Amino acid sequence: MEAIQGTQDLLLGLIRQEPGIRYRELLRASGFVNGVLSYHLSALEKAGAVRVDRQARITRYYPLHVPESESQVLGYIRHEPIREIVSFVLSQDMCTFSELVAHTGKAPSTVSAHLKRLKEAGIISVRYGEYQLYSLANRELVAEVLSKYRPALADRVVDNYVEMLDEL
Repeated sequence: MEAIQGTQDLLLGLIRQEPGIRYRELLRASGFVNGVLSYHLSALEKAGAVRVDRQARITRYYPLHVPESESQVLGYIRHEPIREIVSFVLSQDMCTFSELVAHTGKAPSTVSAHLKRLKEAGIISVRYGEYQLYSLANRELVAEVLSKYRPALADRVVDNYVEMLDEL
């Protein structure tokens, strides 16, 4: 019983450290095999210790203290290219598609796909005119989420880089 509690405490710690962590990330970070991780995450969910967000092909885990409004934004900005787009729009207040493509250095089709997802999620809004102008639907919420969780997001990028170097 003590081993089970220790395992679940470890998982809760990882989820608190990185709100919105995906199943695969938990698999790598914990070192557990698929069945063990699945069992303990299911037990944590049934006990009401974590909140689980299941989208198409993506399952994310959040500690209970993260409000749903923040978790929606957090789920998107955990992805580096999307975070780059959102951060740029936040810094510019409004920007055009061309400005986003130039800033990110990504292919226009990639930027377009990310903008479509962000628009569908209600994070980005579009004003149509001579140009399509992109802005944040809720600047205050996005700014708060970026500032509150930036250390965890930055640590993840550094960890991935160090992990990549270790594998060489």
